[in-house]
Amino acid sequence: IGDGVIATDVDGNVILMNKVAEHLTGWSHEEAIGKHLNTIFHVIDEKTKTPCENPVEKMLNTDGVGGCTKEAILVSKEGIERIVANSGAPIKDKTNNNIGVVLGIRDITESRKMKEERQKFEKLESLALLAGGIAHDFNNFLTAILSNITLAKLYADFGDKVSERLTDIENASMRAQDLTKQLLTFSKGGAPIRKSASIIDLLEDTARFALSGSITQCEFSTAEDLWHVDVDEGQVSQVIQNLIINADQAMPDGGLIEVHAENTIIGAEEELSLQAGKYVKITIKDQGIGIPKENLLKIFDPYFTTKETGSGLGLATTFSIIKKHDGYITVESEVGVGTTFYIYLHASEKQTLMKKEAAKGPITGDGKILVMDDEEVIREAIGEILALLGYQVEFAKNGEEAIELYKEAKDSTKPFDIVIMDLIIRGGMGGKETIKNLLEIDPKVKAIVSSGNSKDPVMVDFEKHGFRGVANKPYNIEELSKTLDTLIGRV
Repeated sequence: IGDGVIATDVDGNVILMNKVAEHLTGWSHEEAIGKHLNTIFHVIDEKTKTPCENPVEKMLNTDGVGGCTKEAILVSKEGIERIVANSGAPIKDKTNNNIGVVLGIRDITESRKMKEERQKFEKLESLALLAGGIAHDFNNFLTAILSNITLAKLYADFGDKVSERLTDIENASMRAQDLTKQLLTFSKGGAPIRKSASIIDLLEDTARFALSGSITQCEFSTAEDLWHVDVDEGQVSQVIQNLIINADQAMPDGGLIEVHAENTIIGAEEELSLQAGKYVKITIKDQGIGIPKENLLKIFDPYFTTKETGSGLGLATTFSIIKKHDGYITVESEVGVGTTFYIYLHASEKQTLMKKEAAKGPITGDGKILVMDDEEVIREAIGEILALLGYQVEFAKNGEEAIELYKEAKDSTKPFDIVIMDLIIRGGMGGKETIKNLLEIDPKVKAIVSSGNSKDPVMVDFEKHGFRGVANKPYNIEELSKTLDTLIGRV
């Protein structure tokens, strides 16, 4: 049988032990014969770690099937701990007298781990749903806050103390936006929305934010002619933050984290799992405790963690994000010396365009815009901003209202030039359903889809669903004004 079996006499001395019991206890049959059961069968309570009572005495006294505990920890001769389920019964002779005890031992360590993993997965699924809901609501609050900050800055004189404080509040709110992006990535994942960007500011800002309040120092070294990269800034920021936080935690007494970025060209003959081409190589090196060799191959596995309070999702998410960017991440480590992560990201082909980018600032315009959003505070704030930019604005709380207003305007002398639609409307028709109806009314409708979840499939493939543009919440007024200006000028 697959269970361990040990038989003893009435005094608890071992008289028989099978091969499975030998493996579980670490004692051979020859070594165990004649020894007391307590010597070779050392079981402790899972919670208290105290020894269990003598199973022989318990079973002889109860005169029935039983055990020291249903489940306990068996400590082998070599000190290996296994979770086991025990059962046993007295052995009786023909006259029904007790002549010994037989004990059955089943190793349930793996089945317990599987059960715990299932429970962990179920908890994570519940947390993912909760995270998605919280992120959606929180993002709406941030949209209202940032929109009103933008308004206040437009009313304030540039350069005065009020404007400076508003900029500080705006920057803090944008950090909070990064948190909602992480929650949404955790809850739903999704493809990255890439754009050409400089990695330098992203590295420095994210690292400093991650080390806020820490005694650990961060030293940056980047090539002067560093190429831009095609990335989803929110997702890559999450990668950097995860690695910096891990490095910081690996140095509880403080230390130095070195962050380096350089240009590199990968050839077809190289062994890295990358297409040949131009890449930016990011190196993050710490002076921490290091990672044992046996754990290096596991660190990117979901749920693998050596931290007591860790979820095992940080590096798994990091690996997933880099993989979705068609990049590569690898690690080197030596116990007591430190750990170094290497990240390769595709270089952007838009280097010249990025350098010649026009000066920042919202673009004013002229036209009629319909804003569909179920949050009144967002409608009011974005409406006032658009009005200040020169647009005429009307509002709808849901898709049903938007369709009616669009029909009326189309039949009038002043149709809408652009419709900005929230993707998710609670208790009503959202952007995905509304655009289908608007396209039937007007195949040339210029619609912008808006959402706090930039990873939603509709946001990623907005043109496939009939939209002409995309606007992430909280709104970046400069980007939104450029999108409006581009669409209004487009046939």
